[in-house]
Formats: sequence, structure tokens, C-alpha cells
Amino acid sequence: MKVVAVIPSRYASTRFPGKPLAPILGRPLLQWVVEGLKGSQSMSSLIVATDHPEIFALAESLAVEAVMTDSNLASGSDRVWAAVAQRDFDVVVNVQGDEPLFQGWALDQLVEPFLSDRDLPMATLARPLQADELESRDVVKVLVNQKSEAIYFSRYPIPYSRQSFADWPEACFKHIGVYAFRKDFLKTFCAQPPVPIERGESLEQLRALWLGGRIRVVLTELDSLGVDRPEDVEKVERLMQKQR
Repeated sequence: MKVVAVIPSRYASTRFPGKPLAPILGRPLLQWVVEGLKGSQSMSSLIVATDHPEIFALAESLAVEAVMTDSNLASGSDRVWAAVAQRDFDVVVNVQGDEPLFQGWALDQLVEPFLSDRDLPMATLARPLQADELESRDVVKVLVNQKSEAIYFSRYPIPYSRQSFADWPEACFKHIGVYAFRKDFLKTFCAQPPVPIERGESLEQLRALWLGGRIRVVLTELDSLGVDRPEDVEKVERLMQKQR
């Protein structure tokens, strides 16, 4: 099975312009993502898909293939598809370029279900949800069924319950926004314009559920933290230092 990991890396982030080049403990954010992925055993290729020459140059300096893509693409998944549409891969992994704690062994966990389920269109990662994360709209929650497949994703506390959080620990998990697609499903996904539930939650994975795609949710021990705003840099650096 040929697996390509693609890091969509756009310069003009609304909340944090130039984010991929922002220093995290002395290294650009993108460099942390690249170096973390290089530990993967299942990854056949790694590509940085960007719209900016400085990010392109940084990727090449890290000995990673870089592809220039249109700055007007609507989402990270569209940027990923633009990078791989004409290439021969079985599974395409969209690794968010703002996840400096992501590791290659977690990517291996993510793609493993595609080996045993030849019809699986998509997979993603999650970890146990902490009680203090339930109310946070910065933490995306995912509900799963008995087959470990996603029922729904939301920034809101789900499911609504009259019980305490401790009474339903296996119902809801913290979503980690890294996605693996069967290549043909990624094509279908990107051909479909954003749908109402996706726009309402601002979560593109809901488009896959709307299309009727199964999303396998793989539980991991990875404790990841994305960089969405400049103030997140300090939080990530503290977590990195703690993990060391």
C-alpha cells in the first residue's frame, strides 16, 4: 500500500499570518511537523503543498518535496488533492501544518485500518477527552459508534447529558485533526462543495459524513496541540518542554 503524507501549508492564515514560519523553540513550525513525520514506517512519500515561496524554500532546505498550489484553494484538503491528483498513491494523509507535536508513529496508527478494511474511505485520530475540554470550543469533539466510526463532530459539548461527564467516558473523544483518505474518496470529497452542516460547525470532516462516507476513528496516546493563534506558541512550547 502506497501512502503519501501531505502537509498543506498556507502563508496567509487569517488568525496567524506566516504561521508555518513562526519560531517554536528556535525552529520554524513547519520544521517540527516535518521532523515528526520522518519517524513513520508506513509513509512512502512526504510533500509540502504551499502557496508561498518562503515556505517552499524551507521545505526544500529540509530535504522534503515541495509543490506550489493556488492560494485561492478553499481548504487544506483541496490543497492536498491539488498536490496528489496526478500521482499514484493508495492512501493520502492530510497532516495539518500547525501540529508541531505530531509524530510518525501516530501516522502509522492512522493508516493501519486501511490494510484490513479494503473499502474504508477515510480515517482520523482521537484521544480520551478530559473533563475540562468538554466545554471548550477550541477542542473538537467526536462521537463514535460500536465500530469505532464517527457519528458526528462538533465544537460544542456532545452528547447533551443530564449525567456527569464521568458517567459516559466512552461516548465522546477529543478529535485530532489529521485525516487519511482513500485516494478515490478524497477526489469525491473535494469535488463536493461545502455542505450546510460543515459550514455551520466550520468542520470540513462533516462533509465526508454528509456524503455517506465511513470515518474510522483510531484512538491514540498522542497528546497534540495545534497552533491557531500567536498566543498558542507559548502553550505549545510549554507542552514540548514538559514532554521532554
